Amino acid sequence: MSSPTIPRFSHDTNAEEVGAALRDHGAVIIERLLDTDTCDRLAAELQPWWETTPNGADPFSGLSTRRTGGLLTKCPTSAELVAHPLVLDVVDRTLWPKKTTFQLHLTQSIAIGPGSPAQMLHRDHWCFDFFPFPRDVDVEVSTIWALTDFTEESGATRVVPDSHRTPDERRYDPSESQPATMPRGSVVLYLGSTVHGGGANQSDAVRIGINVDYVLGWLRQEENQYLTYSLDEVRAMPERLQRLLGYEPGAYALGYVDGGRSPMTMLSDDTSEVGAQSFEPR
Repeated sequence: MSSPTIPRFSHDTNAEEVGAALRDHGAVIIERLLDTDTCDRLAAELQPWWETTPNGADPFSGLSTRRTGGLLTKCPTSAELVAHPLVLDVVDRTLWPKKTTFQLHLTQSIAIGPGSPAQMLHRDHWCFDFFPFPRDVDVEVSTIWALTDFTEESGATRVVPDSHRTPDERRYDPSESQPATMPRGSVVLYLGSTVHGGGANQSDAVRIGINVDYVLGWLRQEENQYLTYSLDEVRAMPERLQRLLGYEPGAYALGYVDGGRSPMTMLSDDTSEVGAQSFEPR
């Protein structure tokens, strides 16, 4: 019996089809969602930050891997990835139980240097203190955008399709994973419960990707968005990004200021927005 493969889609596929495959198999690839010019701009904006970012401090982070966070101000073009309409539509259809909002979990570029070994296979939702979420609950969607061609030799992200419905205690051998090979400008999406890890870079070039993750609005974000960007920086961003950063209530009576105001009122002169969502018990 052959192992399941990662479903692949073209850039013009509809979100309903992509979302269904993501829920069924735990991972999908959308090819060439970014054009060459956008990839070039991203690379040019990130270059000075890559050069000053230190390598990881442990094998999991990657002793020859540079991870640069807080991309929305360092790399303004990254906003096109964070708020990509197709990706957000897929995320909105996938996260559950979602009664109100979802938010940006983290942004980081990941530059895996030549000779780097493969990362330990893991599930991203382990960041929530290894809480054992039920297998039918999807609290996180992760994305890796390819800024260089992702090949098996260069260290393409490795994924175990269909692993998202197996218990956290189930451990996988690297031989059970598949490389998410894809051309530059493509993106692989996978659930927080899907087993995956960075591949071994056996090439002589740096493998560069941009990692953008989303999480339910009632969970804590991995990257502290409120300290990563100043209020003035957030005020200059489009409203969709402001809300993704967490400046709207995450659920009823969750995340308000001044006893009930939405944090969105702190970003403009408009004080009309109510803080709390409507309370409708299930």
